[in-house]
Amino acid sequence: MPRVKRGVHAKKKKRKIFKLAKGFRGGRGNLLRSATEAVDKALCYAYAHRRLKKRDMRRLWITRISAAARLNGMSYSRLIDGLNKAEVGLDRKILSEMATNDPSAFTKIIEIAKGGTPA
Repeated sequence: MPRVKRGVHAKKKKRKIFKLAKGFRGGRGNLLRSATEAVDKALCYAYAHRRLKKRDMRRLWITRISAAARLNGMSYSRLIDGLNKAEVGLDRKILSEMATNDPSAFTKIIEIAKGGTPA
């Protein structure tokens, strides 16, 4: 059986880990075992937090819509119910943008929601 020399692959593997661990403090950035553990944990957090980010953004949109709706004398739940009854197909992201950047258009949306009739 021929002899296998693994130097190139071992260096490649280390280089990959240290590249991912760049900027980590202390031994976590320049000791192989610590760096491997830190990188593994960081990748797990990155995966999980990409999903949590979606939840956080939705909560932010709802908060913005609610605040703008209250300025126009309506609660968030009544606004969403009114929009559903009026068959308005705007999602929370767009409503939030309208509430922050175009209050006059948002006021018109409120009027539609109060009427409850299809636009």
